[in-house]
Amino acid sequence: MAYGAHRSPLLPPHPDLSLARDCELCLGWGTVVTRDGDHELCHACQPEPGDDEGDAGAPGSQLPRS
Repeated sequence: MAYGAHRSPLLPPHPDLSLARDCELCLGWGTVVTRDGDHELCHACQPEPGDDEGDAGAPGSQLPRS
């Protein structure tokens, strides 16, 4: 008997497919399914959610004020 997907209060992750294109772990999907059945971003090809926060003080990372 087939069962539908469980409802989750969390939104599914949105991978960058251009980074996932040649990944052998996620096969180009950008996400992997855990043993619990949850979808997570592939740790091999997708950046961590907080990786770009360290660039806040880098030159060119902020919009110019008018």
